[in-house]
Amino acid sequence: MSTPHNNAPKGAYAKTVLMPGDPLRAQYVAENFLTDVKLVNSVRNCLGYTGRYKGVPVSIQASGMGMPSIGIYSYELYTEYDVENIIRIGSAGSYSPRLNILDVVLADSAYSDSSYALTHSGYKEKVNYPSKDLNDAILAKGAALGINVKTCRVHSSDVFYTDPNGETFEQIAQRSGGECVEMESFALFHNANYLHKNAACLLTISDSFVSTQKLSAEERQQSFRTMMKLALETAYDLDK
Repeated sequence: MSTPHNNAPKGAYAKTVLMPGDPLRAQYVAENFLTDVKLVNSVRNCLGYTGRYKGVPVSIQASGMGMPSIGIYSYELYTEYDVENIIRIGSAGSYSPRLNILDVVLADSAYSDSSYALTHSGYKEKVNYPSKDLNDAILAKGAALGINVKTCRVHSSDVFYTDPNGETFEQIAQRSGGECVEMESFALFHNANYLHKNAACLLTISDSFVSTQKLSAEERQQSFRTMMKLALETAYDLDK
């Protein structure tokens, strides 16, 4: 079987999928952390891989950018490929001095002004939630590995470039309750909740509205390894 967005055959994905936005990050995780790796999807170069982590099947599927894109890929993974758990592994910009560059963040909720959930199924609330059991598993594994995982609400935005004369980030943070911003988790959480599946969102703070610190491309790539390891170790525990 296949879909207009995925040419993987039925059974090509593991029960747990890690989902970065960037296809090259999906390739990086697959090639650097997994064994027996197979490329299972290449439609539109939104790369998907399945391999083994410590002997346990794990898949990596890029989502692309934004809620419509992750909405498509996560929905098809859940409904067409029998995936049970999706852990987003992405980047975020900090709104808060509590969240510093390189921090690993776990979303405990996602606020959005997006119409994604309303259009999809009439869901009118502006907040969606991850799967508690999956979040608990990630936090427990983080503690066991000595990784300081900070939890917070994220602002899940439809827009990257906003009107410079519009709302400030401080105003957005205050009304949304979000301590950082990214562009996908609200749609992922909605799909999981609607379909009675599991989803979580792990983020590395790569940029900040409250700090002048910047990461080089090499620092950015290396810093994400902590988040990747945490997601993979959690996937291992879920499916071993």
